Amino acid sequence: MKPVRVLLPVGFGLNCEDETAQAFRMVGAEVELVHLTDLFAHRHPRRIADYQVLALVGGFSYGDHVAGGLVLATRIRAHLKADLAAFLAAGGRVLGICNGFQALTRLGLLPGPDSGVPDFTPRATLTHNERLGYRDAWVRVAPDPRSHSVWTRGVETVELPSRHGEGRFVAESDAALGALDARGQLPFRYVDAAGRMAERWPENPNGSALGVAGVCDASGRILGLMPHPDAFLYPWHHPDWARRRSEIESREAGGLAIFRAGVEGT
Repeated sequence: MKPVRVLLPVGFGLNCEDETAQAFRMVGAEVELVHLTDLFAHRHPRRIADYQVLALVGGFSYGDHVAGGLVLATRIRAHLKADLAAFLAAGGRVLGICNGFQALTRLGLLPGPDSGVPDFTPRATLTHNERLGYRDAWVRVAPDPRSHSVWTRGVETVELPSRHGEGRFVAESDAALGALDARGQLPFRYVDAAGRMAERWPENPNGSALGVAGVCDASGRILGLMPHPDAFLYPWHHPDWARRRSEIESREAGGLAIFRAGVEGT
């Protein structure tokens, strides 16, 4: 079988492309890094639909001067909406990490309409952390067993680095958030050491209600995640590796399982 092909846009303040590309390569995917300028001008020889996965990485696209991911989302909508719609209609999968999650939310792909057919209409936002300021710390996230996201299959509770100032997920209403929960569209939650959902700092770095750390669309093929699975690919990436070496090395390095699930998912 041909390897899964991943498109990874770069440039304009995005800065996690190397580790994200490495993660996909480690699970057998073929990765192409393409500058956003070439994608917007349609100078890249391949269409988005020629790939199976689109990855929007972390960083500070356009400096986050207006809001995290807003300018990137606006430019994608203006230049790539039709191409992106064709990619999604063909079954393409999308992963947005941190700034990528912000862009997908402001683009309207997350949480998306109930039908699962993208209409590029924003229905939620990622806003300033409840405790204002940039929070850089490791957190614990757990997959929701009710979720149908392809990116959570076989994934266990994992500790990941989290670094953001605008990560609090806010839906249109409490009822809308409850509906997302009931439909399994909140695939990752912040949890405490006992595995209980965390809504408060420091286990929850931003104050998202229901402990939301990640959101998927109705199809389960699009995932946005605030913590960085791309920053935990080897056991020694963990700050407690020396003290908890046997425990950490007993399973696949944290973030890698998420990439494997998305690449192997259908």
